[in-house]
Amino acid sequence: MKFSISYFNYCVLSLTVGLLISSCKKDGNPNNLPDADASKYAGTIDGYNNSDEVASANLIAYWDFDGTNNEKISGTAPTTAAGNSFIDGGVKGKALSLSAGYLYYATQFAKFKTDVFANFTISTWVQILNNGSKKTMVFQLARPGIFNGNINFILNTQSFPASNTDELKINPTFTAVSGGMQDNVNTKRDNPGDANYFPYLTPKIGASKWTHLLLTYEGTTGVFNIWADGIRVGAFFSRGLGTALFKSYEPSEVIIGGNYNVIPGKSVSTDVSFAAMTGRIDELKVWNIALTDAHIQAIYKLGLAGK
Repeated sequence: MKFSISYFNYCVLSLTVGLLISSCKKDGNPNNLPDADASKYAGTIDGYNNSDEVASANLIAYWDFDGTNNEKISGTAPTTAAGNSFIDGGVKGKALSLSAGYLYYATQFAKFKTDVFANFTISTWVQILNNGSKKTMVFQLARPGIFNGNINFILNTQSFPASNTDELKINPTFTAVSGGMQDNVNTKRDNPGDANYFPYLTPKIGASKWTHLLLTYEGTTGVFNIWADGIRVGAFFSRGLGTALFKSYEPSEVIIGGNYNVIPGKSVSTDVSFAAMTGRIDELKVWNIALTDAHIQAIYKLGLAGK
């Protein structure tokens, strides 16, 4: 016999050993969190009150730029900085504004050590323009004295003129166990119908538009993803396999808005492809896990709501 079960009939209450247990999924609580008071979730997004609650147990670094450049979890202040100020109108509170600027943290963060950093997610919001001549390094987990860092969150802002606010090339890389570099990029790839085809997707950018950018890396699979405004856009997410798996070499340092070659007195090569960043950054977070699609969607929607 076939049964038709409505949503309301599906919500079954049973009394077991004096405990009232409900199998209903609460409105406003899509993750079905174990709390009987549905009013607790009123006004939440995907069950979260704000983005600070998303995978909070795995958050290892956080810059909110709400009037300070200190990393919030460790309290670490930048060793040197240039061209930096704070502006109102960030995603949450104030934001960091860089005018040919950067922040440089010369002391290794303990949370970025190899034994606790086999997987990662890096999330940030940016206001950026193409410049037609130089790349932009949003975040680098740098290797002292070496041009390429452990992780290089690169925007190819040189690919298009500043007037082009319809396309942004995102081309992050990481240093692999083999010593080489692994990358991903949002680019046109093959033709529809080909086995490796991936559609060309890119976020819109602008001087007053906050754009959400996020990287994930899963150490057991080697999958290295790029997300922009809640959509996966990287065309080469599965190239990081075999000896191309990520390795967090030590010691490391953090640079926001540049690499060694943009810091006076720290240049490590003759490469001039990067410029110190001109643009704005807010809500820069690093986790030691690869966030799920649901996490990523929640972060994006919470940011749009200013939470």
